[in-house]
Amino acid sequence: MADKSAAELFDMKVAHVGLNAANDGEAAGVAGDFLKLMGLPVRETPLSYFNGDLVEIMKENGRGTHGHIGFSVNDVEAAIRYFEERGLKSIPETKKFDENGKCFFTYFEGEIGGFAIHIVQQ
Repeated sequence: MADKSAAELFDMKVAHVGLNAANDGEAAGVAGDFLKLMGLPVRETPLSYFNGDLVEIMKENGRGTHGHIGFSVNDVEAAIRYFEERGLKSIPETKKFDENGKCFFTYFEGEIGGFAIHIVQQ
């Protein structure tokens, strides 16, 4: 396992990039810009706007100085163990579990380049 990267081990891909906005109006404006410029349809959730599956704009500053990057992996629980062995700690209160008790989502502590990092099950 030491010779393989996380991308190889967990079929890791960028799920989406999250951007922080100051408020709902600013987030709606940014989502509108992505719609106009790239044709990415807008879907509103209680906390954010999504442009397709690629971009999430948080209505009120979310995690990370600038936002977050979500990575999809083929096994969230194994990926958590892998990253924790390398010093990246999962934030327990951000973990989400399916009906079988298996973790399918978590954020990690800290930031990289001003972005929080989370992983989600593929």
